[in-house]
Amino acid sequence: MVAMTDRAAARAARSTLATQLSAEPGVVGIGLARRASDYVVKVDLADACAADRVPGNVDGVRVVTEVIGAVSRR
Repeated sequence: MVAMTDRAAARAARSTLATQLSAEPGVVGIGLARRASDYVVKVDLADACAADRVPGNVDGVRVVTEVIGAVSRR
């Protein structure tokens, strides 16, 4: 049986990962997302090159990435 990740665990993992990736170029956002019945940490990237610097999990919480492109102010 696979343990499900609750929102509190995902929030703690997001905070840890935000600290780790704060100076990484190409990381444009970090948040939570639902995947099936689990919470995951979702990292938004400017380009695919940054994906190599993002771990697959933090404190047992799965981390997913998505390339959304550069973020700019309007």
